[in-house]
Amino acid sequence: MGLLSNRVERNEIKPGDHIYTYRAVFTYSHHGIYVGGSKVVHFRPEREANSPISEAVSDPMSSISSSCSVFPDCGFRQPGSGVTLTCLDCFLGKGSIYCFEYGVPPSVFLAKVRGGTCTTASSDLPEAVIHRAMYLLQNGFGNYDIFQNNCEDFALYCKTGLLIMDKLGVGRSGQASSAIGAPLAAILSSPLKLLMPNPIGVATVTAGMYCMSRYATDIGVRSDVIKVDVEDLSVNLGFHSDDSSEEVASSVRRITGSG
Repeated sequence: MGLLSNRVERNEIKPGDHIYTYRAVFTYSHHGIYVGGSKVVHFRPEREANSPISEAVSDPMSSISSSCSVFPDCGFRQPGSGVTLTCLDCFLGKGSIYCFEYGVPPSVFLAKVRGGTCTTASSDLPEAVIHRAMYLLQNGFGNYDIFQNNCEDFALYCKTGLLIMDKLGVGRSGQASSAIGAPLAAILSSPLKLLMPNPIGVATVTAGMYCMSRYATDIGVRSDVIKVDVEDLSVNLGFHSDDSSEEVASSVRRITGSG
């Protein structure tokens, strides 16, 4: 991985990694948690959802995961939940693997022009990350929302355990922050055209505003985030079940082929 790209090879990813791949000719990225055994747990809209804006559009997994001939449990999800288990091949489709970076310095974060690739927040240990992902596979992650509760939000929570207390506004997703930050920066910088005839100067100011808006919404610097145990999270979202920690651990061993 480097400053320009977080692309990695299959043999470089490890259980507990937050990975993503691009969809629709790099229009957006889809995120998930690699749990080992060539399996990925990720969050996407339910197939029954009628939302006009969703990742189900142009999503190769809409048809592939249900007919996967390699892993019988590929495409598994609980009824009414968007948290899904798929094999790595179906998760990627024909895309490449990118690894989301954690604990990056502010200078590196600001240098990343595209959101949804890194955060200044630190990641928890792989065991905790996989436990959250597998627990949410059994209990759900609430309703999908493209701006406040999407696939990147799911992966960020699994990696950090952090949630935003304010339910209004943008979620943890860097993609959502970029989608809102770019037009906002353009609007705020428009009056400068009257004071700054040089288009390069206006572009520089606009880019600066865009980067700062992304940085201000990063979970690593926000003051409205709290650490929430995954068991408490599922209760608050109304997806609580009677699964014990041992049952979740058993699911991890079965899916990853460990133990």
